[in-house]
Amino acid sequence: MLPLGVPIACGAAALLWRVVPPSHPESLSERFVEGSLLATVGAGLVLGVRCELGHELGRVRAVAHAAQRVLLRPLPARLDGLMIAAGQLSATRDAAIGGDLYEAVATPYGVRIVMGDVRGHGLPAIDAVAVVLGSFREAAHDEPELAGVLRRLDRSVQRYLRERARDGAFAGEPDAQSAEEFVTVLLLEIGTDGSLSTLNCGHPWPYRLGEGVRQLAYDEPLPPLGLFPLPAELPLYRAERLLPGEALFLHTDGAAEARNADGDFFALEAFLTRMNLDGPLAPAAVVASVHGELLRHTGGRIADDVALLVLRSDRPRVSAQYGEEPRRPRREPSNH
Repeated sequence: MLPLGVPIACGAAALLWRVVPPSHPESLSERFVEGSLLATVGAGLVLGVRCELGHELGRVRAVAHAAQRVLLRPLPARLDGLMIAAGQLSATRDAAIGGDLYEAVATPYGVRIVMGDVRGHGLPAIDAVAVVLGSFREAAHDEPELAGVLRRLDRSVQRYLRERARDGAFAGEPDAQSAEEFVTVLLLEIGTDGSLSTLNCGHPWPYRLGEGVRQLAYDEPLPPLGLFPLPAELPLYRAERLLPGEALFLHTDGAAEARNADGDFFALEAFLTRMNLDGPLAPAAVVASVHGELLRHTGGRIADDVALLVLRSDRPRVSAQYGEEPRRPRREPSNH
């Protein structure tokens, strides 16, 4: 109440000065005092309102950040023998998340990861992010096959688009699908033996970091979810086993398509190669380095949301034929 109490007292004094006029004509100094009191009243009232609005904005931001952290919750640093780090840059100011999504869960079938990108960016895309993440967190544990997980995600997205069209979210557009609302999705499954299986719907392929840097695959992915029905047969891509010490770098297209003031794209693969030359880095260090270089390249002006996820295998090395017991070194007989 202090910012309001001071101007109210000054205003009361100025009003009393007017109601009870002095017995002699006002001097210049008395008029100056009266004007100062009135100016103090106005400035104090503005300051009081501004302070109250600032406190209210702080409370709203705190609630918004808490809600966003529940939606896109932080990943554990370790998950079933894998080191994991993730991070996001939102194109919307003061937003912790936008249209990009990621999640990693340990299941009886291995560690399953989803990385996705909703068309558009910022706060309007959060509804679709919630739909995809909610469906994945359930299906990843229920579906024994990765294809079943993808079909569950597709049904959730299709249902979400139908509900939006029914509620008039595409008002003014002749066809709900003409809005081209879609979600790119990359599903990845890492078995306990390091085996890699993936399904890709319009998303950038990850990079493998180890003895060099290379993309996991160059195959043409499926169309994004929401544009066309999934085919009867889903092309499951099986990659080489993820060896101990190797890492996977997952990203959304906002990282590869970021431009500087001259319109040059960010050279993501070249930057990963330079980092890889210095030896294996912790996943958190990789995420922080790429984020820093992205901000430097764009001058701090990100035009699209960017999500990064890095996971590195810290599982112990196994024999060439996985499943066989590693040979124990023969102990030489002791002379004692």
